[in-house]
Amino acid sequence: MSNPKPPIAVQAAEVPPRTKPSNYPEPFASRMKGREKRQLGDLFGLTNFGVNLTHLAPKSLSALRHSHTKQDEFIYILSGYPTLRTDEGNTQLAPGMCAGFKAGTSNAHHLINDTSEVVVYLEIGDRTPGDQGAYPDDDIQADLKDGKWHFTHKNGTPY
Repeated sequence: MSNPKPPIAVQAAEVPPRTKPSNYPEPFASRMKGREKRQLGDLFGLTNFGVNLTHLAPKSLSALRHSHTKQDEFIYILSGYPTLRTDEGNTQLAPGMCAGFKAGTSNAHHLINDTSEVVVYLEIGDRTPGDQGAYPDDDIQADLKDGKWHFTHKNGTPY
């Protein structure tokens, strides 16, 4: 059976959200409540990089604060006013603002929606094999193996 042909174009907001809200194991997955991703890159069969249209409900997080060893990341705010938390502290973002995170810099980051309105943004990241994720605020680390994230405690024991 062949793979279905990807669409030429779509309304991004009409793409169904990802069925699994988070790849994190518990107790971290439940902290992503209120985050909804529409995997636009996957819809078009993109393999070198991913693109997500992400909605953050009020009082929700984009991810655990993290950095990547090999993956560059980029975000572009479409609506709402999230707080970007990095190693430098907090930066208030607004529609039209963007931020980028170069691989290997160890600058951990995530978005926090401390407002009462939904935040919508595009997130773009490459899919470089052998990537690792570091989480300075939590007892978790991640390794990208065979296209899937594997999570362990910082001492190496699995979740």
